[in-house]
Amino acid sequence: MSDTHSTSSHGHGPFIAAIDQGTTSSRCIVFDKDGRIVSVDQKEHEQIFPKPGWVEHDAAEIWTNVQQVVDSAVEKAGITSADVKAIGITNQRETTVLWDKNTGEPVHNAIVWQDTRTDALCKELGRNVGQDRFRRETGLPLASYFAGPKIRWLLDNVEGLRERAGRGEILFGTMDSWVIWNLTGGVNGGHHVTDVTNASRTMLMNLHTLEWDEKILASMDVPAAVLPEIKSSSEVYGHAVGGALAGVPVASALGDQQAALFGQTCFEQGEAKSTYGTGTFMLMNTGHEPVNSYNGLLTTVGYRIGDQQPVYALEGSIAVTGSLVQWMRDQMGLINSAAEIETLASTVEDNGGAYFVPAFSGLFAPYWRSDARGVIAGLTRYVTKAHIARAVLEATAWQTREITDAMTKDSGVELTALKVDGGMTSNNLLMQTISDFLDAPVVRPMVAETTCLGAAYAAGLAVGFWSSTDELRANWRRAAEWTPRMDAATRDREYKSWLKAVERSMGWLDDSTVEE
Repeated sequence: MSDTHSTSSHGHGPFIAAIDQGTTSSRCIVFDKDGRIVSVDQKEHEQIFPKPGWVEHDAAEIWTNVQQVVDSAVEKAGITSADVKAIGITNQRETTVLWDKNTGEPVHNAIVWQDTRTDALCKELGRNVGQDRFRRETGLPLASYFAGPKIRWLLDNVEGLRERAGRGEILFGTMDSWVIWNLTGGVNGGHHVTDVTNASRTMLMNLHTLEWDEKILASMDVPAAVLPEIKSSSEVYGHAVGGALAGVPVASALGDQQAALFGQTCFEQGEAKSTYGTGTFMLMNTGHEPVNSYNGLLTTVGYRIGDQQPVYALEGSIAVTGSLVQWMRDQMGLINSAAEIETLASTVEDNGGAYFVPAFSGLFAPYWRSDARGVIAGLTRYVTKAHIARAVLEATAWQTREITDAMTKDSGVELTALKVDGGMTSNNLLMQTISDFLDAPVVRPMVAETTCLGAAYAAGLAVGFWSSTDELRANWRRAAEWTPRMDAATRDREYKSWLKAVERSMGWLDDSTVEE
């Protein structure tokens, strides 16, 4: 693409750049004032599996890739650093890296959020209290998912590391911290910071004070010296050094799901977004007070703009959504492409009495039952593969309904509308079904890249590129909306049948069932 062409089509900006350091790849997107995409570059990194259940990334490889995608996205846009007003960061959450602050070298591969090596440690930390030992302070159950126990594992298992940490030579970060430290100079004065959303996923931050919790640090045996300074999600942390964006302020950090909440402009209490990918993450804005969950959800920080009050969220996750469609295609051979599920399901009026609970690796929110396994219930001779296809789509919709019910119970706030993003939102039948089952409108935005957009919005606010969240809300454009078409009696009857099917999935594994 020639420079004359690209600059004439976009003008000289100004622009915002967003870096998304994700689980499988890193990318950079350049956005204009209207929140439209000007250019994108993306690069995958290696997934390392040293043992079953262990997942690692090479943090040095990721930093190299981040530099490449930034330089390339800027080049593709045909612009210079002078045209870019700020850089925003969003990242895979909970992935944990420790590095030497004098050499900048990671002391070990990063331990990825999916990694389960800290299972035993988490059970041990639960002691006689169990999963909820730190829940009041952190909003999280003790689980291998979160970063705190991963730090402890590295300190216990990398030779000499605890001593080096004690001498103040070692820094910890989730991927936002690692990228920001390197971006702002690394060993030459890099800023060691994180934001409240990422800090809230470590199990080490007190949700009420937004500071590291000394009691939990002592219980988990993590020295405070390794931790970054906790900042808001939208403020200037420092300036980029080197590369195509040298001198540009680094002005936001948000964990990926929180960035999507922000990019979807869910700024009011009761507004929620759901990201439909391999699995599904749903977040609801609960306002300025953290809401304790008694219904299997996580309490997390949604975002914090500058020195304004923090905004909290409830989060629900579904293990299997898009991956169920892949399973229908790859393992069952019932469809040839993911898109075909909609065509097949549309050939029938209803599910023919069949219900599919895809508890392939147990049930996530709101049950957290690792003893559950997948079932198809209600089968008769009448049921065809088209009915099964419909039951597959309904499974994603019912699981969404269960999470919204849990959110309403916990928060006392009714869901006003659900904003959706992610790959599965191209399935119109699924979107209509979700609207029917929730009895609420489902809305898909113009810009599908809501995670990057959220990081860009937060960075732009910090430097005055956008004046307020009201201006961002005005920027948000609806591409499609689905409204409920199902009568209440049918919805209630179907929901009862779904809940019966869920019960049938539980208790499949017991102590005598050994699973490899």
